[in-house]
Amino acid sequence: MELRRRVAERFREVNGVHPMTAADDAYVSAQFVVLDELCAATGRDPDDVRGLMLDRRLPLPGYLRSDGAEMVPAELFALAERAGGVARLVDWFVGCWADPVRGAAEWDAYLSGQYVCLRTVTPETIRRKDELTAAIEAAPAAPDAGSAAWLDRLHALVDDLDALEPAFTGYDRLRFGGPTSRDTCVDEVRARYPRPVSPVEG
Repeated sequence: MELRRRVAERFREVNGVHPMTAADDAYVSAQFVVLDELCAATGRDPDDVRGLMLDRRLPLPGYLRSDGAEMVPAELFALAERAGGVARLVDWFVGCWADPVRGAAEWDAYLSGQYVCLRTVTPETIRRKDELTAAIEAAPAAPDAGSAAWLDRLHALVDDLDALEPAFTGYDRLRFGGPTSRDTCVDEVRARYPRPVSPVEG
């Protein structure tokens, strides 16, 4: 119980103290798994995993459900396995970026557990999300902005980002202090620049 309490304290230090509504709980339960249940299914000791979280060797939970359950992605251990073990994870992860300073910053972000903005968290999806959001935000300044070709390119970018990102929930907008990248780069862009409606042939 002590390690569980410490993980909850660290989570609130990172995310602030915000209420989880019934809708938040339902969303999180559909998208994530309870840490204890994942450990039972994979033959791990939950307190060993909590210790790794507190030692900054595995990411914190993505959410604390209102009943206190630590909610984590089903693939929580996948990157460590890909790296050859938890002991090798940090060097492998940072090494996925050409700039070690950027890699270290991304490692810190990964450990926060806040990469709930991706359906699957890997160095490749992190970079792809950054590329897509940057391209979508820059699109209105393109020389051919407003043209049919530009609109096609824009919607292709938005569709790619849509495939990477989950829906998010109200709690996310509280802890991140505003709209999510889905709000600004998917939903708002689609509303502002709708696809043309093809005429219906008789």
